[in-house]
Amino acid sequence: MATDRNDFSYSLVVPVFNSEQIVGRTIDTIVETFTGAGLRYELILVNDGSTDRSWDVVAERAGKNPHIVALNLLRNYGQHHANLAGMREATGDFVITLDDDLQNPPDQALLLIDEAMTGKDVVFGRFETKKASFVRRLGSSAIGMINRRVFGQPPDLTVSNFRILRRPVVDRICASHTAYPYITGQALLYSSSRSNVTVRHDARPVGKSNYSITRILRLVFTILFSYSSFPLRAAAGAGFVVAILSFVLGAAYFIRHLAVGGAVPGWTSLIVLLAFFNGVTIALLSMLGEYVVRTLNTVSAHDTYLVRTRIAVGDGERP
Repeated sequence: MATDRNDFSYSLVVPVFNSEQIVGRTIDTIVETFTGAGLRYELILVNDGSTDRSWDVVAERAGKNPHIVALNLLRNYGQHHANLAGMREATGDFVITLDDDLQNPPDQALLLIDEAMTGKDVVFGRFETKKASFVRRLGSSAIGMINRRVFGQPPDLTVSNFRILRRPVVDRICASHTAYPYITGQALLYSSSRSNVTVRHDARPVGKSNYSITRILRLVFTILFSYSSFPLRAAAGAGFVVAILSFVLGAAYFIRHLAVGGAVPGWTSLIVLLAFFNGVTIALLSMLGEYVVRTLNTVSAHDTYLVRTRIAVGDGERP
């Protein structure tokens, strides 16, 4: 049975990065949408180390509107760290995450809320037509395949950064001590009831996406090495295959030696084989080292992000 959306409060978390030209319009549209809908809300803007005037725009809005809280991170930590910082600041019964460039139209968040009122833990926006670059669409497809393998994402569920999460799910994510937060995967891990709702995806009004191949690859490696043993098992499998091939090759050379007798020493073959097998060994050790480093970072007592400044009406600006 659906509940009334007016019975709850909502926290909207928006990571901000180099969006000086559009973030002001994004803020105004969110405020207009939720004020017009008569909902209790707070807007948490997390400036993730922008190098333009994004923080000036965010700080100015937060200093005037009691519904807005602005966090200025010490440097650029990445979208998922910024979302985590916003979630830990959030006080709402539900948390909605969306981008700062109006490609996630704020009025479509109301559709997410209506679906969440049916009792869902997490609701992801599924875009009618995604207005994004080919690189970002390709990256999203690759990450989707990894999510299905690592986090058990159902085949019929589409995930995105435009989502609403119920408070217990948010609390579980915030309590996690991983040094490599991945909000989408954690939302899948810490929820039991998820669904999609079809939403509009608009083209970015100005500027271009900050997503690049490098950022997408970094996210892929974060998922694989921080939440999965798949690379380790794949490496072990490759090492096992190489070991079998080495044994077969060695046996073949031994039989050849018995049948044919002594031959001119195969110096070149020996060097090539040694280089190949040593290379495989180094690759395996490097992969194990990556796991060791990430494990060390996870168990070490350090913050994954640092807030430089917080601004909210009544609190003023405080470090």
